[in-house]
Amino acid sequence: MGTFIVGVIITGIVILSIRSMIQDKRNGKSLQCGGDCKHCGGHCH
Repeated sequence: MGTFIVGVIITGIVILSIRSMIQDKRNGKSLQCGGDCKHCGGHCH
């Protein structure tokens, strides 16, 4: 039972992480540098 609960928690964390990455991508943020050009050396658009 404990393994099942831990599995559900880890699955939830993974789903939330993927959801956050999808929302960032839809908002125009790059997965590589986050759209903050001062931190990636000006390689952003």
